[in-house]
Amino acid sequence: MSALQLTAVLLFLLGLAHSVLGERFILIRLFRRDNLPKLFGGTDFTTRTLRFAWHITTVTWWALAVMLWHLDGGVADARFLLRTIGLALLAAGALPLLLTRGRHLSWIVLWLVGAVALLQAAR
Repeated sequence: MSALQLTAVLLFLLGLAHSVLGERFILIRLFRRDNLPKLFGGTDFTTRTLRFAWHITTVTWWALAVMLWHLDGGVADARFLLRTIGLALLAAGALPLLLTRGRHLSWIVLWLVGAVALLQAAR
């Protein structure tokens, strides 16, 4: 296994640990508190926003891992990198869309930029 492949695997595993352990040991415990900010009338929006923001980090690290793996052995294919970025942004945008039921508007920008990246990859 090359150095770039090893770093890709490490970054993928870091993302996995970040999401799984973060849910178990940080987010769940945080959400049990009774003093979370009440946005849009309650704490539901707050907890959903914190959850998607936490997991977007993992999506980003996984996209970077895919790109590192692909970069091993030479020059990167710009189309592949654009597709990876586009798909990662679409996945990242699905998190706020689903978890906040569309009320956190970051999904619009994430999907717009992801779509542009995918369109550029198709050219």
